[in-house]
Amino acid sequence: MTNAWQVSTTAASHEAAVKLASSAVREGLAASAQILGPATTMVWHEGEFAEIEEWQLTFMTLESRFDDLHEHLLETHAWNNPQVTAVPIVAISVDYQTWLHRTLDLGSHGE
Repeated sequence: MTNAWQVSTTAASHEAAVKLASSAVREGLAASAQILGPATTMVWHEGEFAEIEEWQLTFMTLESRFDDLHEHLLETHAWNNPQVTAVPIVAISVDYQTWLHRTLDLGSHGE
């Protein structure tokens, strides 16, 4: 098993998603971020069923960076209680893992 993690959250707009993704990667909390959307989400919100449009963000990071990334997302997110989830990566190519560590451990931005 590696110590690579995939972290995800959602945002209400493409612009908000870009802001979250850009700040996390620029601050070295994630090596990369992908934005997908818009997605249609069915959810219970404040006691009512809702159908909303949102953008999904997926970050690649290391376990050692998760707490800081999580805190950053909570502090910079427009929502009071955003969904932030993380799963450990159980398999990863050696070259990608090397790049991930080089980018986040050394602050070299993948170079």
